Amino acid sequence: MHRRAVLLSAVALAASGALAPAVTARADSASSANSVSSADPGPFGWSATDSWSERRDVQQYWTPRRMLAAQPLAAPAPRRDTRSDGATRGTPWAVRGASLTTTSTTTQGRPWAVAGVSGTTPPGGTDSRGTGTGTGTGTGMGTGTGGQGTGQGTGSRQGSGNGNGNLRARVPNSPGARWVDGGGVVRTVGRVFFTTAQGRNASCSGTAVTSANQSVVMTAGHCVKLNGAAHRNWVFVPGFDNGRRPFGTWVATRLLTTQQWNAREDINFDVAAAVVAPLQGRTLTGVVGGQGVAFNQPRGRQTYAFGFPAADPFDGSKLIFCSGRTFDDTVMTGDQGLRCSMTGGSSGGPWFLGFDESTGLGWLNSVNSFTYNFAPNFMFGPFFGDEAMAVYQAAQNTNAL
Repeated sequence: MHRRAVLLSAVALAASGALAPAVTARADSASSANSVSSADPGPFGWSATDSWSERRDVQQYWTPRRMLAAQPLAAPAPRRDTRSDGATRGTPWAVRGASLTTTSTTTQGRPWAVAGVSGTTPPGGTDSRGTGTGTGTGTGMGTGTGGQGTGQGTGSRQGSGNGNGNLRARVPNSPGARWVDGGGVVRTVGRVFFTTAQGRNASCSGTAVTSANQSVVMTAGHCVKLNGAAHRNWVFVPGFDNGRRPFGTWVATRLLTTQQWNAREDINFDVAAAVVAPLQGRTLTGVVGGQGVAFNQPRGRQTYAFGFPAADPFDGSKLIFCSGRTFDDTVMTGDQGLRCSMTGGSSGGPWFLGFDESTGLGWLNSVNSFTYNFAPNFMFGPFFGDEAMAVYQAAQNTNAL
């Protein structure tokens, strides 16, 4: 039986200090050799916009009409002829995200200010503050097992942790429902818009993450490059809400992906990052805050996935989430799977470990990548190993201008 899959095209930043060693992106072009060794995790990057005038033109290009008309991106299925050993698994490493709070609860459009960091270290992980086993806190989400079952639950969440990382589910696991609980996730996750090499306007999802340059958006590889050609007019709209852009439109200056995705579009390495230019003198995470990031973490953990699906039955207007325990893909890839009904437009949306529903913060540990057409209610995302970490490190050490 021939198995096909559909890639689902659908960000969290804050100031951070000393992070992992810097990695420099490779060639400054959108194409490379056909063979890349996974033993060399160095990323591949290219310029998205080169000047202020070019960034202005891109920002002006994305009118409300064009954004609403942008279509979910169709992409090729995982191919058996490109099946690899999967991502390189190295030493666990993570860094916390930061939350922003508004100076006013009644006046819309007030400046946001950094309120501090939130969260705990992922289990078995290492963050920039040291090492630890990742214990839960009184009412924190922790990273232990979640409740079983399914449900659409859209009301306020209730529940608590037991102090050792185990979690009593606040609501049944969700296969896909609108997120209504606010928090950092509604500011840091957004829609990505771009024009393909064929001239088609399309959409994905992305997440602002904590970084040294306060300007990094994590997304999927096919959301920056597909069928051997890089996308153009690339922008990120955090907090997108039914056409509204409450935090502005952020233009990419540089795009990066794994060597494996760049060379042969290996689905195991469907990871990318964008570095966006400041907007009105402010950095991305200085405006919306940033989610944490985590790499080389244990598999099979309780996970929250978010995105802006735009294909039926969704329309891309609202933030949707799924939650549950991940499992290994045993069909064609080394990815992890999650029961989730998000559709096209959600690609590149974040998968969080240790997600705290009360703050809307967690550690980004994968992204929405694809679904098999014979199992449309299961989403798959790449394992965040050394290659994904190299993309993030190169992005956060890139000048945003």
